[in-house]
Amino acid sequence: MITVQKTSVQKAAINTALVAALVGGGAYLAMGYPLIASSTSAGSQSGTDSANGAHQANGITEQQLTGSTATRVKNAVLAANPGATVHRVETDAEGAVYEAHITKADGSRATVKLDGSFNITATEAGRGAK
Repeated sequence: MITVQKTSVQKAAINTALVAALVGGGAYLAMGYPLIASSTSAGSQSGTDSANGAHQANGITEQQLTGSTATRVKNAVLAANPGATVHRVETDAEGAVYEAHITKADGSRATVKLDGSFNITATEAGRGAK
């Protein structure tokens, strides 16, 4: 019986810590979490679009990618779409791990979905650069 109580107390402590972290993160976002953005020109192949940035779906808010993760997503997308312009790269709230909003070389817009290994899993026409 003592072991059961100890395990229950440990689980309660872990759950309380998780809830506190989620509440704290939500409060931080509610205070106006600043999106880091860089302006892009029509010929640019990288950057972010903070005016029309990440959205929320399925209870998940997409986050802008930075650093080596952003670079790897951009490189994979550009390798599969030569001449494209990457407007922003972010986590995906709708099933993939990452997504990139692009304008293809022919001027059409798309959202490219990638898995955790930076493999393209889908390209959705008409959804890029919003």
